Amino acid sequence: MRIFCLFIFLLSIQSAFAREVISYQPPFQADKKATKIQYDFLTSVTKPWKICAVYPHLKDSYWLSINYGMVKQAKKLGITLKVMEAGGYPNLDKQTWQLQNCREWGADAIILGTVDSQAYNGKLSQLIGDIPVFLMTNNIDFTDPDIREHVKAKVGVNWYDMGKAAGEYLAKRHPKGSGVVKVAWLPGPQLRGGTKPVSRGFKDAIKNSDVEIVTTLWGDNSKELQRNLIQHLFTTKEDFNYIVGGAVAAEVAISELRTHHIHDVKIISTYLSHGVYRGLRRNRILFAPTDKMAEQAMLSVDQAVRYLEHKPVVLDVAPSIVDLTPNYLPPKVIAESLSPAEFRPSFYVKDHEVKH
Repeated sequence: MRIFCLFIFLLSIQSAFAREVISYQPPFQADKKATKIQYDFLTSVTKPWKICAVYPHLKDSYWLSINYGMVKQAKKLGITLKVMEAGGYPNLDKQTWQLQNCREWGADAIILGTVDSQAYNGKLSQLIGDIPVFLMTNNIDFTDPDIREHVKAKVGVNWYDMGKAAGEYLAKRHPKGSGVVKVAWLPGPQLRGGTKPVSRGFKDAIKNSDVEIVTTLWGDNSKELQRNLIQHLFTTKEDFNYIVGGAVAAEVAISELRTHHIHDVKIISTYLSHGVYRGLRRNRILFAPTDKMAEQAMLSVDQAVRYLEHKPVVLDVAPSIVDLTPNYLPPKVIAESLSPAEFRPSFYVKDHEVKH
């Protein structure tokens, strides 16, 4: 068997460069259990493997930070990395073409951030042949036989836990009997990405509290669409105490609340971005969990290369989720999460350098 998980072996590794991550057992299962392990990244390769990475988009700094972590690890190892992005979750046709393009390019492995968890059911082999696929960030339907055959490993937190973290923060602020507070809930695109599990996690966490969702507005993660949703909130005259949603919604909410001179509505984000980080630092955003996007991307590259090098692979792995507030912003966690300010999207890496 070419791919396997030396779980006990990894648990015993305690090098100066090891990072604490989450290993899920059994891998890819709905009822999997999370265990903390120490993880060492590869530092060298036997050949400059060709890895093709396909993202849903690069419209927000979440995926920009994914891009940064992937480029960083590709440069370090000296592999060849080709990156493509679909331009948004509705663009399934474009991402389908990009997967075919990876095959035509001669990729040794494909890292997939899918726009739709079920769109490739029964179709993946037609698009990529026998190229091994490594799932990153967004989930896919592992009950499908074709998916199970081609997807070798996965990196990504359970998005339910991200929503749950935001809900638990609010529930602790407003326990049952403390007085009802109302939430405008803007989780992101309704049919794509990880927004449905985020929504379930958030709602489960607030069940036994005085937090009440009074309106839910879905929309793709673009600033224009999220701004339209928040402006719509103001026209409805709906009474709410919090705007809770994805990072793009949280970022837009800061400026919109300021523009409308609204000072009594608070903001919570379900994930981290550069704008959310600035909002936390300035006390404009109360809370955001981070799933360490840059580290996720490094793990994904490491998974793919380990498989190609016939080395031990942790099959289902994720960074540890960290809760961030204005009073808790550890520099190490931020560095594992966000790309540096000067980083720009990079689409091709070869010979330890970004090529343009």
